[in-house]
Amino acid sequence: MVYIYKKTTGNKVYYYLRASERKNGKVLAKDIAYLGSSLEEVKKALNNLPKYTEQIRKAYKTINNFLESNHYLEKAQKLKLKKDAFLGEKIYEIEACKLHYNSEFNHNQELTKQEIIKNFIIEFAYNTASIEGNTIKLNEARNLLQDGITPKNKTLREIYDLQNTEKVFLTLLENKKEINHEFIVSTHSQLMKNIDMRTGYRRQDVRVIKSNFDATPAPYVKTDMDLLLQWYNKNKKVLHPLVLATAFHHKFEKIHPFMDGNGRTGRMLLNNILIIHNYPPLIIHTRIRKEYLNALRKADHSKPHELKKENYELLIQFNAEEMTKTYWNIFL
Repeated sequence: MVYIYKKTTGNKVYYYLRASERKNGKVLAKDIAYLGSSLEEVKKALNNLPKYTEQIRKAYKTINNFLESNHYLEKAQKLKLKKDAFLGEKIYEIEACKLHYNSEFNHNQELTKQEIIKNFIIEFAYNTASIEGNTIKLNEARNLLQDGITPKNKTLREIYDLQNTEKVFLTLLENKKEINHEFIVSTHSQLMKNIDMRTGYRRQDVRVIKSNFDATPAPYVKTDMDLLLQWYNKNKKVLHPLVLATAFHHKFEKIHPFMDGNGRTGRMLLNNILIIHNYPPLIIHTRIRKEYLNALRKADHSKPHELKKENYELLIQFNAEEMTKTYWNIFL
């Protein structure tokens, strides 16, 4: 396979067409053509390499992804962005996604936008449910949500899990509602429809299985949710939206305000915060579930009203990486 390799020496950038292949269990890579020192030079050079035309065509998606993401990264780097202690240099990658989302994706034809959103929702629904133990596979989720084909040997709970997620996400995109008690409870209730009838903030203590933290005791759930919303409203114009959304998600999970469905609800609320601030949504992938949970646990060392860098940086950087991967793989 071929791809574009970016090399930085001092303040100078050089681009190469690199080929890689697996031999004897090892991946060997070598540069096969110099493409220039700017993205414009790269585009021209790619059209003048007849020897590698077929390989370049096969790698079109990868190459186009690289060109578009780096083009918008360069645009973001020219903006006068406020430095962010949590995001560091990642802020440019996040803003590149936002720039493309608002200037390119949102100007697509409506049918094209719907198709892209559908693909996003299928992957989001599969991953967020899988993190919580749903056994429906990605191809089965696609058949279910795209073609209405029910997977064999799966429980109704698992099927409703995915179908509810799709409905809630579409409502979230359409309404763009601000976070408050009513919205949180309603979102949870819709996600749990036909799955768990225990709606509203819990009135019983809950034991979080396989986690090393104590959720808020039942009598204090409403109080802690009040404090969380106060924290959110105080910081929503102060913190970068990704930092805000990530911290809110963690603090919500630490309270664990519902008997079931806290993880799915928390990830939905995270995306709602991003969307109402005009940022694209993200997917936390089940294949790196362990890293995700470890990042959440590290943030547990902060008190409810705190946002200490040493505790939250790992989780925020994790979500920043998930946003960029999600965006350029799905929305481009």
